[in-house]
Parts: sequence; structure tokens; C-alpha cells
Amino acid sequence: MPIPFSLRRASALALILAGSGLAPGAALAQAPAPKAATPAPAAASPETVVAKVNGQPVTAADLALAAEDPALSLPGVDEGAKQNLLVDYMIDLKVGAQAAEAAKVGDSPDFKRKLAYFRDKLLLDEYLEREAKKAVTPEAAKALYDQTVKSMKPEEEVHARHILVESEDEAKKIAARIKGGEDFAKVAAELSKDPGSKTEGGDLGWFTQERMVKPFADAAFKLAPGQVSDPVKTQFGWHVLRVEEKRTKPVPTFDEMKEQIDQYLTRKAQQDTIVKLREAAKVERVGGSATPAAGEAKGETKGDKKP
Repeated sequence: MPIPFSLRRASALALILAGSGLAPGAALAQAPAPKAATPAPAAASPETVVAKVNGQPVTAADLALAAEDPALSLPGVDEGAKQNLLVDYMIDLKVGAQAAEAAKVGDSPDFKRKLAYFRDKLLLDEYLEREAKKAVTPEAAKALYDQTVKSMKPEEEVHARHILVESEDEAKKIAARIKGGEDFAKVAAELSKDPGSKTEGGDLGWFTQERMVKPFADAAFKLAPGQVSDPVKTQFGWHVLRVEEKRTKPVPTFDEMKEQIDQYLTRKAQQDTIVKLREAAKVERVGGSATPAAGEAKGETKGDKKP
């Protein structure tokens, strides 16, 4: 079975880790724990040479590229040790690449196809990242936030507790105990079959109506704060619930939504870029038929597209 590219790419580092005792499954107990983490090296200029392999330099910029590779992730390794491992990896990479060059591995048609594919992929990734950076501006993010907030309809939320049991008789007895003055949280911790809320005294936190199954939501949103329900049946069993509070769901702040907004703007910019490139390109599939641009397949021209 072919080895995935990402695993082949990281194989040298895997050998380094195995040799250093940091490979997965290594017997960590054989070596004493370090007294302190290795200090991280001071920031260096990108052109700083950190090693030479047969006269060919390995620079700080090379290490920075390797550190960004997801296949070379080193969770739990302190920065100083990680830097040393990346240097060792880059040395092995250079040694292996030089040997491959001497063996003329790069002259094979198969290698040239792979090289062309990964060059195209890297070029596209870099281009899309550059185009996305133009679109993800503070002004664009704020405008999208304002537009999104404006379209949000006020939603009612309920904060409730519940006790889940298997039978209606059990639920009736529990409802009677609660209405008779017993502490809801204490009874929930004692009897509820819901493992997710039992240890929290049956607390479900805040929720909107669509988040709960209909019989439960209908009962919860009809109750006033402080009221306890009669037994309510759902597919999970029988519930006794008490509403703690009600409120209109607060609108999330810009800071709370910023990461989500930036992700949306990035994806949209990249998708729009690809669409524009496809529309402007002459694409021919096998058989020689040109792929029509969006809209032209419906008999439209670029001059009469609908907005």
C-alpha cells in the first residue's frame, strides 16, 4: 500500500525522534525527567546559518518552514529541544536530497509529474492565501458583523433543570417531592438518569426552543421562572423540570464572532477567486468540448448576467 505523502515527508523526523527516545511508545521511565526545559534559542535572522551539509547551508528560514509543517508537529516538546530536532531533521533532509540528486531520482518522469503537481498546489495555496488577506480587513469584518446582527431575530432562552427517570410513576413521585419543598438539585443528584446533568443538580444551562425535543421544549417555555412541571414524556424517558430564568438571547459581541467572521471571509474570498479564474479561463475537458462559464450554460452571455 502506498505510504501517504505526509508520512513519507516526516519519516526522517520519525527516525530522529526514535533515536532520541521521544518516539511514541518510548519507555520514558528509563530516562530521568529533566529538571528544567531547555531554553528556547534567541530569535535569529531568517538568513542565519544553523548548519551546513556538504557545504550547503541550512538557515533559520528553513527551520521556520519545517516548523509550520503539520506532519512535523511536536506537542509536548519544549522549544529548545524542538529546535534541535528540527535542525537534525533538516540535516537528514539535505543529506537525503543530495543523495537523491546524485542518483538522478529527479530525472524520472514520475518524479517530474509529482514535482509539477506539488508546485502547482503550493502556488495555488500561496495565491489564495494572498487574495484572502486582501479580503479579511477590519472594515470587512465589522461590516459583515453589523449585517449579521441586523438580520438576527430576538430569540427567547430558558435556563432550566430537569430530572430524568424511566417511568411516569417515578416522575409523579419526584414532582410531588419537589412541589412539597425538597431541593431540586439534591433530588436530581439522587435520582436522575441523565449522566450529563445529574452531577450538576439537573442543570441544563441556557437553551433556545429548537435545541430541545418538542415535548420538553413546549413544557419548558410554558413555565414561569420557579415553576415545576408535571411529568413530561420524550423518547428519552420521563422528565420533571423546573425553569430557573427566562431571557431574550443576547446578541454575541464582535469579539466573540470575530474568528468565525474571519474564517467566513477567508473561505468566501478563496471561493470567489477560484470562480473568477474558472470564468476567465478556457477550459477543455477530454473530448475537446469547452467547459461553459457559470451562466453561459443557460444560454446567457457575460454581458447579460442577472445581478
